[in-house]
Parts: sequence; C-alpha cells; structure tokens
Amino acid sequence: MLSMRDIQDRLPGVEEDASLVPLFRGVWSLAPYVVLPGTPVGTRAIVEMTDGKLEGRGLRAHARPHACADWLVVGADGTGTMDYRGTVETEDGQVIYLYGSGRCDLSSGFGDGTILRGAVHFETSCDSYRWLNHVHAVFRGVVAGDGAAGKGRLHDEWFEVR
Repeated sequence: MLSMRDIQDRLPGVEEDASLVPLFRGVWSLAPYVVLPGTPVGTRAIVEMTDGKLEGRGLRAHARPHACADWLVVGADGTGTMDYRGTVETEDGQVIYLYGSGRCDLSSGFGDGTILRGAVHFETSCDSYRWLNHVHAVFRGVVAGDGAAGKGRLHDEWFEVR
C-alpha cells in the first residue's frame, strides 16, 4: 500500500521543473450570446466567435467563418465551465482544429473584465504545424466590452506546458 512517504520531491527521471512557454496571443470578436436558462445542467450560453486572429510562435492564423464557438454552462454557484472548439486557417492556407475546456467565475455575469482560463489541444495534418499535435497548452483570456450584445472581444494569451 502506498503512503505519503512514497511521494517524491521530483518526478523520477525528470530533471527540469515544469514551465509555461509563450505560444500565441489572440483576439476574438464575440457574437451576441445565445442563452438557454434552466437546462438540465444549468444555464447554457453559446458564444460564437465571429472573427479572430492568432499570432505567435511560428504561426499567424485567422478564425474560419462560423467555425469557432464556446458552449458554456453556468452552475448555480456562478462557476462557468467552458467547452470550446474551433478551426483557424494559417496564412499559408493550412487548417488547425483546436479544442479544450476551462473555468471562469461568472457570479457577477459574463461581460467586460471577465477572466477565462483553460487548457487547449490542437489537431492538424500539415507537416509544418504537426508539432502542435504534441503540445498541451493553457490559456488566460479577458472579455473586453459588452459580449452579450455582440460588442465584445476576447483577448487571450496561450502558453505551452513543459
């Protein structure tokens, strides 16, 4: 049986500490939210990104039309649980699928100043971006403006976890 003494100070065979390495910065235009109150899991909000740009390590891309959204559930305590998916197209015409989940505090609503945090994975078949298939990324973003009215933007920063 394991005991607390079995927990080691470092991972066996791993010398370097975990770190976050800057990956991308992004900005996304938000469509008016579609809100479904009283669903079996709580209040559901669908937040479509009508436009978006992503730029950073070896990549410049834009959101593909009607291909990026967040399906958000707001629990009774104000915890927002995000499930987001989207596709971006790089400057050289390649498509990258991204998906993930995250959390945010929506006890004061989902608007200007709301901070979002989550994890992201990527899928692509293009050789020049295939390295993204191996990346586990995290992001932090903030809503600027009135997203509920379709006048907001999400500004975010993405980091590779190493």
